[in-house]
Amino acid sequence: MEVSMGLPPDGGSIISNSSVSAAVPAGPTTPSTRLIQIAESLRLEHQFLRVPFEHLKKTIRGNHRSVEKEVSVVLSGVADAADRSEGMSKEDAVTHLTSLVSRLQGLKRKLEEGNRTENLQAQRCRARLNHLDGVDAGNMSDWSNTRLKRILVDYMLRMSYYDTAAKMAEISNMQDLVDIDAFLDAKRVIDSLHNKEVAPALAWCIDNRARLKKSKSKFEFQLRLQEFIELVRAENNLQAITYARKYLAPWGATHMKELQRVMATLAFKSSTECVNYKVLFEPKQWDYLVEQFKHEFCKLYGMTLEPLLNIYLQAGLSALKTPFSYEEGCPIEDPLSQDVFRELAAPLPFSKQHHSKLVCHITKELMDTENPPLVLPNGYVYSTKALEEMAKSNDGKVTCPRTGAVFNYTQLVKAFIS
Repeated sequence: MEVSMGLPPDGGSIISNSSVSAAVPAGPTTPSTRLIQIAESLRLEHQFLRVPFEHLKKTIRGNHRSVEKEVSVVLSGVADAADRSEGMSKEDAVTHLTSLVSRLQGLKRKLEEGNRTENLQAQRCRARLNHLDGVDAGNMSDWSNTRLKRILVDYMLRMSYYDTAAKMAEISNMQDLVDIDAFLDAKRVIDSLHNKEVAPALAWCIDNRARLKKSKSKFEFQLRLQEFIELVRAENNLQAITYARKYLAPWGATHMKELQRVMATLAFKSSTECVNYKVLFEPKQWDYLVEQFKHEFCKLYGMTLEPLLNIYLQAGLSALKTPFSYEEGCPIEDPLSQDVFRELAAPLPFSKQHHSKLVCHITKELMDTENPPLVLPNGYVYSTKALEEMAKSNDGKVTCPRTGAVFNYTQLVKAFIS
């Protein structure tokens, strides 16, 4: 008797073509395939190069502004001294010029410090370019190893495991390949927001105002609103009004609705039961600011909002995700049998399956024409290879690992997959 099957009974498992490579040892990879893998890997390295480059640009712009400011002051001082030369005594002239020389010496020290910072950041850019340029088919394994460590460090930094991330980077000798400094700067702002302080966050906004303005960010406005709310909570109404005139009024042209709503808190007070205004005084507003800062920080440096580890895992899970992965009989070898991976794959679409394949529950090998499936009288399906080995060692008897039922090998039926 022969059975024609479109889908496997409970004994087998369906996996996609993309999952087969994980279950069956792959053949030797050709050089052209490796080069394609390398090219695809390099497409994902935008963030890797962007962060140190943005730091370098910021340092260069800061140094340029310092030079312009100081040189302008010195030239203005020289011109002023020249205009007053006839009425200025020798001692006054010496004092004035000495102060200008001291200012120039201070500028020189700033430029030397800025030059060291620029060189350090240029070195990081160079190290990352060399890292990407050094990958080839011969060292793909080592390069992938380093990339995995970078991804893990990125995840640790985003999860606030700063010491562990720094230690891993130090042990792996890849300090120039990770963004610990950038995340430590962000940590100071995040910690201050958790402590309900806006000063460090406002300083960060001022330091990056040009780029935040270019991206039409509302983060500074939201910080100002929160500072106003805290003044109202403390019942410093006059101070709150003064603050609003100085810091909130300039935002009126673009954010009038939010501004009007917040100004109404002067009348409703922090003890209000009106839901529209009560929510503005809730502690979770600070949590919103933390999340908003993280968003702006990542956007500023071209980072992904999600940790790279999540993105890479989702790329793999999207190829493995099938309806069978969410059924009770999903084998433990399937990553999606784990709750944490199911949660990560929840927003992903199911993998498009052109051809499904059966995997033996016992040997985890594919069942095909060389190793066809056999059906037990109780309906479970296993591979011929597994059942033959079981029958040889058990006097022609086979035991179903799912139910414990024992059958003669002669009772088994060959199945065909249609």
